Amino acid sequence: MNYSMAMILLMTACGAVLTAAAFKQKAEWLMNGCLRGVLGAVTIYFVNIFLEKQGISIGVGINPVTVLTSAILGFPGLAALYGIGFYKFL
Repeated sequence: MNYSMAMILLMTACGAVLTAAAFKQKAEWLMNGCLRGVLGAVTIYFVNIFLEKQGISIGVGINPVTVLTSAILGFPGLAALYGIGFYKFL
């Protein structure tokens, strides 16, 4: 085996290891995003119920945009959604 063939084989092996690690990490990110989206939707539901019982007529709807906002931004995204709702209430 000559030097160039050994280098190609080594680079291919390194590329395969990096690709496998990237796929594992992306699967973890996807699972984390889905979990955050579901927890955000549940949080929106319970906060809407709480605000309704307090007599405050501000509710954030549960739709793909709000779920995606809570999945990407987390708690600050939920706070921003309710901040926009309070702003429109004024």
